[in-house]
Amino acid sequence: MPADSANLSRVAELFGADTRGEAQWAALVAAQRCPYEAKRCYKVRKSDPSISIGTCTVRAGKSLTPLVICPSRFMEGTRVFNDVLPLMTAHEPGNDYHIVSEVSVPGGSVDYFVVSARAGKAVDFVGVEFQALDTTGTVWPHRQKFLASKGVVAEPAEDIRGFGVNWKMTAKTILVQLHHKIATFESVNRKLVLVLQDELMDYMTREFSFGHLAEGAPADSLHFHAYSLVERGAAIELAFAGRRSTDEAGIERALSLGQSGKVELTELLTKLNSKINECTRWQPIQATPPPGAEPSTMPTE
Repeated sequence: MPADSANLSRVAELFGADTRGEAQWAALVAAQRCPYEAKRCYKVRKSDPSISIGTCTVRAGKSLTPLVICPSRFMEGTRVFNDVLPLMTAHEPGNDYHIVSEVSVPGGSVDYFVVSARAGKAVDFVGVEFQALDTTGTVWPHRQKFLASKGVVAEPAEDIRGFGVNWKMTAKTILVQLHHKIATFESVNRKLVLVLQDELMDYMTREFSFGHLAEGAPADSLHFHAYSLVERGAAIELAFAGRRSTDEAGIERALSLGQSGKVELTELLTKLNSKINECTRWQPIQATPPPGAEPSTMPTE
């Protein structure tokens, strides 16, 4: 679909729906549901917490590329979790997979852990952090303007002022956090993955000393998994764009923190064991079986 900046909404996706296409906008706004998390959108207005904002991706400045401003957008199809499975070296056939959220480590918490468990006990894991882009200004008037064009709300009274993306603050903040947390994962010989948009990865590569990063070396403790947003027809889909990797020493070339992030493996496994249960159990996306293989009996989503 050819892009025409004059006719494109600055809000690229609202409650998971592409604003270039047709949708039941009144019903989507009323439901306030995030399709990626399968629950109410957690991004609410400060002036009225009963209203979920619902903006997943936006177009900022002169760029027509949708930019991810909500971390939940990376949850599409849970494919980002599938892409970290090769980094779990202690996983064995017969183990169960779990997705555990918000596990505290020195320096903060990690968004998700993909856990391999046997008999209900964690034996291996990969940490997964999501990083969306921070915005300056407010997207709200642009949201309301779009909905007014669909007859859902009245034309907004606010001035349609510009908003932007705070690339520098987004990049610096996440690198500081990674530098602190990666010591934890190196101390227990496990991997941490940062999931981010390819646009942010390109920015960090230009603005920071990233020339030493490897092309996804399995031995590295810190991995960057970049994803692009591909516009296909009247839909926007998440697609793997590439990976890079490094370790604690590599991050130190750009930033440094003094506090130790090391922990004992048993301590982290204990935290994971306290969180895994039947509700956290996860079934990876099934790969196409090789010719002659027995068909899978696993249920499909």
